[in-house]
Amino acid sequence: MSFSSIRSYSTLFFDLDDTLYPNDTGLWAAIRHRMGLYMVEKLNLPPEIIPDLRRTYYMTYGTTLRGLQKHHQVDADDYLAYVHDLPLKEFILPNPELSTMLTGLHQRCFIFTNADAEHARRVMELLGVEECFDGIIDVRAIEFACKPEPVAYQRALALGGDPEPSECIMLDDSLTNLAPAQRLGFTTVLVGKIAEEGLHSDYTIPSLLELPQVLPGLWNGSFTKTTE
Repeated sequence: MSFSSIRSYSTLFFDLDDTLYPNDTGLWAAIRHRMGLYMVEKLNLPPEIIPDLRRTYYMTYGTTLRGLQKHHQVDADDYLAYVHDLPLKEFILPNPELSTMLTGLHQRCFIFTNADAEHARRVMELLGVEECFDGIIDVRAIEFACKPEPVAYQRALALGGDPEPSECIMLDDSLTNLAPAQRLGFTTVLVGKIAEEGLHSDYTIPSLLELPQVLPGLWNGSFTKTTE
C-alpha cells in the first residue's frame, strides 16, 4: 500500500568529485593517474602491480590513501598535495546554472568529500559555487576516516551541527558511499550513474542540475515523499 509522509530536510551533504561537476570532465581520471604516479615515484612500487593494489585498497578501505597509510606509512599531506597538483582550469568551467540552483536552497549545505579542503575549494571556486555552501567536511576534518566507513558519516553529522539523519540528504556518484548513509536514515541521491544490481538509492539523477525535478520541495517548501 502506498502512502505519503511529510519529511522536512534541514541539511544536504554533497560529494565533490564527479558529483558537483559532470563525470565526463576527465578530472577524476587525471587524479587517479596521479595516484599511480605517486605510488611509483614516491614508494618505488612496480607499475604493473598498482592497478590491482589500488583496487584492493579501495575495496578494503574506501580510498587508496587509507590503504597507503595503513601499509606504507604514507604522509597524507604529501599524498594529497601530489595527487591534486593538476591544472583544474583545463577540466572545470564556471557553472552559473548550478550556482543559481544551489543558491535557491534554504537548507544547510556541506561538501562531504574524501579529498582535502584545498582541492575542494579550488573546484568550488572554478565552478563559482563557493558561496553556496556552509562548509567543507574533508578527509582531515573526519580524522582520515573516509566514505564508506560508517564512522565518517557520524563525524560528518557532528560537524554539520548534529542534524537527525532523517532530516538529511546525501548526494554522491557512488552507490557504495550512499549505502551507509541510507542505513543511517538519510535520503540518498545517486548523481550521474545508473543504479547497480544489489544496491539502490532513493533517487537517481543524471546530473546535479536535475535535483529540483526529483525533490522540488527543497525549493517550494513542501516535503512529501511517497513510500511503499
